[in-house]
Amino acid sequence: MLKSDADHPFFRPLWRRIAVFVVCLVWSALEFYGGSQNWGVIALGFAGYAAYAYLFRYSPPDENKKPPTKE
Repeated sequence: MLKSDADHPFFRPLWRRIAVFVVCLVWSALEFYGGSQNWGVIALGFAGYAAYAYLFRYSPPDENKKPPTKE
């Protein structure tokens, strides 16, 4: 099974996944406030992807599962 970027150990803590999502939302809001609708929509798309990949689809790793061994 292929691992996605959302499975990277950096994103294991919940607060980091939420932080990425919030940063994308704030970036989008700042772009809309500054009058740049195109960049605002792009940043909103990033926020949507972050919400899906890092919050909705994420499943925490099983801590009791042993890592595979190479033979």
